[in-house]
Formats: sequence, C-alpha cells, structure tokens
Amino acid sequence: MNSIGEACNDLKKEYDDCFNSWFSEHFLKGRTNDSVCAPLFKVYQHCVKKAMKEHNLDYNEVKKDLLGTEHEKKPPSEHKSSKS
Repeated sequence: MNSIGEACNDLKKEYDDCFNSWFSEHFLKGRTNDSVCAPLFKVYQHCVKKAMKEHNLDYNEVKKDLLGTEHEKKPPSEHKSSKS
C-alpha cells in the first residue's frame, strides 16, 4: 500500500522493510526493543504529517481515540421486520 503522500512512498518502504525485519528477527524471538527502526519512523512520520497538511487533513483529528466513546460512528441498526 502506498503512503498518503507520493513523496513519502520510498520512506514508507524503508520503514516497512526495517519493521518487517525487526518483527521476524527480533520480536518473534522475544526481543521487543523496537528502537532500531525509530529513526526511520520519525522521518516517515514527518513526511506523512506534511502530506496530510497539504491535503487539509488535521493530524490531531486522525489520532483521536473514538472507539468506545459517544463520538464513535456506528452503522445504523438493521430494522427487523415484524411478523404478523
């Protein structure tokens, strides 16, 4: 999957490659220190935030935790037909 900003695609690939390597070679073997990819993530995150701003998307709105709150959008209830 591509990033939100075309300029971020290469950074995303670098981070994804690092994460996948860390996950399979470290995390699955019980070593949970994920700092090895942190510098790449920081650069990628900066690029994404810039792309979001260019698309008029508010980062603070995106990172809000809505699940389980009254603001969570839920699908409308299915109407059950009553049988006569």
